[in-house]
Amino acid sequence: MANYIPSPRDWVREQVELYESSGGTEGTTLRDTGLPVIIVTHIGNKTGAIRKTPLMRVKDGNSYVLVGSQGGAPTDPVWVHNLRVNPDVEIRDETVVRPMRVREVEDEAERSRLWKLAVAAYPPYAEYQERTARQIPVFIAERS
Repeated sequence: MANYIPSPRDWVREQVELYESSGGTEGTTLRDTGLPVIIVTHIGNKTGAIRKTPLMRVKDGNSYVLVGSQGGAPTDPVWVHNLRVNPDVEIRDETVVRPMRVREVEDEAERSRLWKLAVAAYPPYAEYQERTARQIPVFIAERS
């Protein structure tokens, strides 16, 4: 069994701890926004360790759209590299935890449709894309 390595970022670590220790009844929104988040449990591509990342909850039917924005930073967040190598994840959406498999969305029409859903759920994504030269990666998590 792999070890869990909490995030070095205090707010991420604290949110994951609150979300999980409450069974998904607390810590379910992004800091001061009131917008819902999910916890994505994934495997580190270098460490092989369990990592947990809170991401905005963007739903497409029974699937989840995962957006690698990192606030419009010039590089992808570390979890993007982890998902590219290890696509099997677990998603906690409040009290429901389910295994899922992710794939990076390459098809432009599908990506455009999912990007619109993401921006509708969390409008700052549009600004983040304007802030960076990279195309922000979009993944879809589907039931495995």
